[in-house]
Amino acid sequence: MTEADTVHVEAQALGDFVRSIVAATGATPDEAAEVAAHLLEANLQGHDSHGIMLLPRYVQHVGEGKLTPNAAPMPIRQEASLALFDGQMGYGQHVGRLAMDWAIEAARQHGHAVMGLRNVHHIGRVGTYGEQAARAGMISVHFVNGVSGPPAVAPFGGSDGRLSTNPVCITIPPAVEGGQPLVLDFATSAIALGKCRVAFNAGRMVPENALVDATGQATTDPGVLYRDGPRGALLSFGAHKGYGLALVCELLAGALLGGATAWRPESRTQGIINSWLAFVVDPARFGDVSQFRAEVAAVIADVKSSPAADPENPVLVAGEKERITKAKRLAGGIPVDATTWGNLVKAASGLGINAVPEIR
Repeated sequence: MTEADTVHVEAQALGDFVRSIVAATGATPDEAAEVAAHLLEANLQGHDSHGIMLLPRYVQHVGEGKLTPNAAPMPIRQEASLALFDGQMGYGQHVGRLAMDWAIEAARQHGHAVMGLRNVHHIGRVGTYGEQAARAGMISVHFVNGVSGPPAVAPFGGSDGRLSTNPVCITIPPAVEGGQPLVLDFATSAIALGKCRVAFNAGRMVPENALVDATGQATTDPGVLYRDGPRGALLSFGAHKGYGLALVCELLAGALLGGATAWRPESRTQGIINSWLAFVVDPARFGDVSQFRAEVAAVIADVKSSPAADPENPVLVAGEKERITKAKRLAGGIPVDATTWGNLVKAASGLGINAVPEIR
């Protein structure tokens, strides 16, 4: 198996394998299932950068005391519709879900809620929490920052890392009962840092206008982030626009909540630290929710009816591509690059787990 090879693993078998690894770190069965399901769903939707690739690092961080299994969000300040929680460096997928449970219930009672969560390990794919709110009929807006080693994203006009890939997410509930929500979830960098790692592991280049090397020159080689020597940097998407959003995430999630910020060197050795500010709104408080849903459906139908510039690629809306990818991967297995697969098997073996899923 070469560096560029890819294996395919059936989703259920891979999920069971991942769950056994998380459980072996000391997580309860429920927490292990929750973390595994979150990681697997990221892979199913095509966001491999936020999926099982991360698990060996999680295992390492548990061993180093930088990730605490079975932690819960601890209230720092809690009012009727506003709360700030400390994540106690727990599994973000579990702590984050609990924090969103609070925000959804507060919005149900009061029409809106503001939730802050700081000092939590990696919360994973932010769209997961937007989907959680959408299933409850809520609109949600999320700003997240992260600190994990030296910052990797250059400010607009700069040439070295000063920020993280700080994501923004906005979700709108389905227009019809049982329908699919609109899930706008994106890193403020040109591509997610994890996607650079996926490309590096697989021996692939990244798209143009996403990276610069240590001299500030454009490159498509993800190795500028991972090889020894002077480090390159990711660029923001949309030039100054993505940079502006990344800076806002750093200020609203990190600085406002008293969480870690990328400029502080002492934060960079603590594993993965996320801070997250979420706004949850009940659309029914603004009037006739059925009318709102009808208008959402009409707007979506209108934009999707635009004649495709490429007949092979019709107009989609946010979240639709992920659903298409998920259907393909449920049918054909989840692709995993050889390096990621090797790292995962090695992490499992280190925890005494030697039974691995069949690969295709």
